[in-house]
Amino acid sequence: MRGGPGQLMAGRYRLTDRPELLRAFAVDEHTGESVLLRAVELPALLTSGQDPDEPNPGHGDRLVRRVAAVGSTAPGWHPRLLRGVGAFVDGELLWTVEERPAGRTLAELLTAGPLPPYRAAELAADLAGALRALHEAGLTHGNVTAESVLVCEDGAAMLGGLLAGVAQEALAEDLGGPGGRRRYEVRATLVGPVAERWPLDGGPAGDCWALGALLQRMVTGRSPFLEVGVPELVTAVREGRREPSVVCGPLAPLVERLLQPDPTLRPAAPAVRGELAALLAGAPEPVDEERTAREVELKPEAPLVPLRPRRRGRPGGRAPESGGARGGGSSRIPPAMLGPLLVGGVFLLLVLGIVAVVLFAG
Repeated sequence: MRGGPGQLMAGRYRLTDRPELLRAFAVDEHTGESVLLRAVELPALLTSGQDPDEPNPGHGDRLVRRVAAVGSTAPGWHPRLLRGVGAFVDGELLWTVEERPAGRTLAELLTAGPLPPYRAAELAADLAGALRALHEAGLTHGNVTAESVLVCEDGAAMLGGLLAGVAQEALAEDLGGPGGRRRYEVRATLVGPVAERWPLDGGPAGDCWALGALLQRMVTGRSPFLEVGVPELVTAVREGRREPSVVCGPLAPLVERLLQPDPTLRPAAPAVRGELAALLAGAPEPVDEERTAREVELKPEAPLVPLRPRRRGRPGGRAPESGGARGGGSSRIPPAMLGPLLVGGVFLLLVLGIVAVVLFAG
């Protein structure tokens, strides 16, 4: 995409930054809100007729209406859902528009390393609440990924990417049909090897499966499934070949149930949120890392009470040296010998006294 700050798109969205590949930040001049624009490339087949020079804008318009219909049904009132504003076609690109408050995506945060389990539980509880609202409205999200999650400045997580996911799925169906190999190939090109986008089933159960995969990614910094390519990923998901959930620590039991192949064994979004809330209620108090480090530095490097030398000889049969200059220190009398030595000294003094009296008495 060409253009830069100040460019107006769809007569409404003024770009605020230089656009990235298929993504741009803008201000909605109708509302003054900051928004995120995401694009999906439309093949020439869809933007023209059989003759490449013959325009065919009708198909793009139908996609826009499908995306807008989902956006109008979504519960925009929910505090953990990013509101989809709309969609439009610009040349060979289908753009979706979503509100964008200040914050960073979860994908950006994870570049610095995995999150502590209880912090991941806080974010997942927010996402489970957003999914619950969507599912109760009769909608499936289908795009629960680290790129679609925004972590706001107050630390709360908001789930976005709904309209972008709808646009991708609609395009895959239009190009490849409702199912089969062709649709799989188109979808693989649009989605790529992202584990959360390839559940075994759709619907709310598929969203909860994706949340389980995302939870493990948050805690470990990697997907529970191999992501070298779409075929390898899909095969691993189908065969259940993944990293054990035990790596998730206190979240392991929940992640294990969320990643069950049988959708009937997975907890629904309300149950997930309730279980995470219970886990957070019993979380240990945060550790004062500065105080702990200070205490560690004050620990002595050697025992405070010196160990006594062994009475039996050292290894090799050599007895320990003691006393005088050879030992390099003053000799010490064991406490157990003090009593006998004192009695012996008194007895010796009595004997000497008797001898002296006899000698002087003549």
